[in-house]
Amino acid sequence: MTLAPSPPPLSSSTAVRLRLSAPPAQRHMPRRIDGAWWPRSNDLTSELPRLLGELPPDWGHISSVLVDEAVWAPFPGRLLVADQVVRLRRTTRRHAPSTVCLLAPGRGRWDLLVVPPTATETEAGWLTDCG
Repeated sequence: MTLAPSPPPLSSSTAVRLRLSAPPAQRHMPRRIDGAWWPRSNDLTSELPRLLGELPPDWGHISSVLVDEAVWAPFPGRLLVADQVVRLRRTTRRHAPSTVCLLAPGRGRWDLLVVPPTATETEAGWLTDCG
């Protein structure tokens, strides 16, 4: 298991770039994108703790994260974030576009569009409006 580095104090240059969609009126709808996340690098062990720290409290403890391994630098199978273990699972399925799936037992599943770290602000704006 890997310990997540302590995130640096948040400033405008290190703040998590995250946009969440409004929850659906009905839960019977097909799977949808719940928001967009624009990480600053492809280092999941440094980016994920920041993301999890910014999620709504009612999402609960995210215990498992499924990511496309082709998008991220090599990462461990588990990560200790805020004194809680988060299981990191890999998929090799090609997503178009790339997503990250967050799972919280008894609370739900959330899928976030992952905007590539190398995207420009214009590209990121266009991508996050599409989710």
